Amino acid sequence: MLDRGACGLADPTDPGSAMRPDTLFDLAGLTKIVAVWAVIGHLWEERRLALDDPLAGFWPEVAGHPLGQVTARHLLTHTAGVPLRANLQALYGTDPRAVRDGVLREALHRPPGEAVEYTDRAALILGFLAEYLTAVPLDRLATERIWRPLGMTGTRFGPLPASERARCAPTEFDPGLGTHLRGVVHDFSARLLGGVCGVSGVFSHLDDLARFQRHLLGPSSGVGHGDAWITESLQIHTGDLTPRRGLFWYPSRDSGDVFVHYGFTGTGLWVSPKRARWAVLLTNKLYHSRDRQPLMTIRHAFRALAFG
Repeated sequence: MLDRGACGLADPTDPGSAMRPDTLFDLAGLTKIVAVWAVIGHLWEERRLALDDPLAGFWPEVAGHPLGQVTARHLLTHTAGVPLRANLQALYGTDPRAVRDGVLREALHRPPGEAVEYTDRAALILGFLAEYLTAVPLDRLATERIWRPLGMTGTRFGPLPASERARCAPTEFDPGLGTHLRGVVHDFSARLLGGVCGVSGVFSHLDDLARFQRHLLGPSSGVGHGDAWITESLQIHTGDLTPRRGLFWYPSRDSGDVFVHYGFTGTGLWVSPKRARWAVLLTNKLYHSRDRQPLMTIRHAFRALAFG
């Protein structure tokens, strides 16, 4: 590791809440990488999942429904044509089983393979698929196959126990609770599903994510996803479609060999096997604002410093 550090306050109202390397963050969309992408890679490397087989051929729940024609590769490249907006509670209520059933049976937004359109539905469905193929909940899958073998002992799905909330960076103010969310996932879909799903829900800290990133450049044995999956993922799979996509990862702006994924709460992971370099940026920008531009400016500057 060339450099690591922390600055600022986790909670601006508490002068004693300095950011630290072990401050826990709501990873938001990075859940798609550290949980779903890694677990799907494990299943692919074990030959339990073929990326180009229509889901209906091996997943009875989607046979006869529009999702049945979709492949795992479509989902991993955001070309599946599944709905773009969440609206889970409005569509399917508050029962997690009803939400799951509704998502697996709903109509497509457009034909698979026609366009690249980022949607949380892709990771949600892949999380359900991993659970179906293994008969193991997603949080256990990620812990047992990925995080524990990597030594990521501080990483887990929320909600966090009270003992860990004190070192968690708070996110957005929740009018219903009358306070900023802390140790409870910000994403409403994830909260609706009990905190564990492919969309969001994982909490982690800098040192654990450093372990995850180091593995991408020098995979160790005994971890669910290895070199074959990493190599397969960090290349373009969308042909002439734009924006270009790897498998969940995508090329960073103006840096074709650097792949990135962001989280809505203000988090980001970058990796470049060609340069043998990776980077992690963790912020709780949602505490302050939903305005994307200030953080995007910081992210681009950070990437430029990290990769030159």
